[in-house]
Amino acid sequence: MAIKLGVSACVIGEKVRFDTGHKRSHFVSEELQPFVEYVPVCPEMAIGMGTPRPTIRLLDRGEEIGVRLVETKDSEIDHTDKMMAFSESTAERLASMELCGYVVCAKSPTCGMERVKIYRENGHVASEKIGVGLYTQALIKRMPWLPIEEDGRLNDPVLKENFVFRVFALHDLYQSVASGITRKAIIDFHSRYKLVLMAHSPTSYKALGSFVARIAEHDINAFFYEYRTLFMQAIAHRASRKNNTNVLMHLQGYFKRDLNKNQKAELAKLIESYRKGNMPLLAPLTLINHHLQQNPDDYLRKQSYLNPYPESLRLRYGL
Repeated sequence: MAIKLGVSACVIGEKVRFDTGHKRSHFVSEELQPFVEYVPVCPEMAIGMGTPRPTIRLLDRGEEIGVRLVETKDSEIDHTDKMMAFSESTAERLASMELCGYVVCAKSPTCGMERVKIYRENGHVASEKIGVGLYTQALIKRMPWLPIEEDGRLNDPVLKENFVFRVFALHDLYQSVASGITRKAIIDFHSRYKLVLMAHSPTSYKALGSFVARIAEHDINAFFYEYRTLFMQAIAHRASRKNNTNVLMHLQGYFKRDLNKNQKAELAKLIESYRKGNMPLLAPLTLINHHLQQNPDDYLRKQSYLNPYPESLRLRYGL
C-alpha cells in the first residue's frame, strides 16, 4: 500500500501560486515520489481565489478581533472565515485517510508551519508573534500525531531524515493494525521500535514501555489513538549523537559472543569515530547489519532502527 502524503500543491509543481507559478521541491516531487501517493491541496484555490490573484497576509487586528487573513493591498477584503471553514472541514476529511505525513509551503499565510509573518495595521511586522498558517493550524489541531514539515526545511539533512523516518514509522503503525487493532499488533510494533525510542527520547522510551505494559487495562481503540500520538511525538525529537552512540553500544553487546577480538575492535572503533563526529551513522550501522547477516538474531532483525526506510533514499549519509 502506498504511503499517503499530504502536500501543498505548489510543492509538487502545480502552478497554483498567486503569480501562476509553483515552488516545486526536487526532493518531494522526485526522490520521495516512488514511495508515496500525494494528496495535494492548495487552500487558496480551494476557496475560489484563483490564479493569478492578489497576495494575502496575516494581519493582527487587536485582541478583540485577532489575527485575520486579508489581501495585502486592501485589508478590508477578509478571507479568514472562508479559509477557516475550509481548513477545518479538510483536516477532518484528511484525518480519516490515514495520512502519514504532510509537506507544507514555507512562509505561506495559509500553509506555513512556523515564522509566518504577522503584520500590524501600520504595516510593520509583529516580531513578537509566532505565526502559523491558518490551514496548517487546523491540521496540527486535528492531527497532533501527524509529521508535518516545510518544503524549505527539507533541505536540512537532519530535518529531512527525521521527517521521512516519521512518515515511514507512521505507515508501519497503520500497516501493523491493518487487519484490526489488537493488543498483539500494538505490542509487536512497539517491540520493533524500542531501539528507535532509546535513540530519540529515552524518557519516552521508559514512559511508553510502562504504558504498553498496562495495555490490558484499556479499551483497545482508545489505547491505540493515545499510543499513536505519544509515539509520534516521541520520535519527533531528533536522535542525538549521544543517544545514537548509546544504542550502537547496546547493539554491540548482542555480538560479544559471536565476534573475534579484531572484529570487536573494528566495530568499537567505528562507534567511537561516530561519537566524535568523524564518521556518519551509516558507517557503524552498515557493519552491524553485516554482522547481523552472519550471526542472525530474531529480535535485532526486526528492529526498525537498523532499516527504517528504503536505503535508496540515502538519508543517513548526512547524520
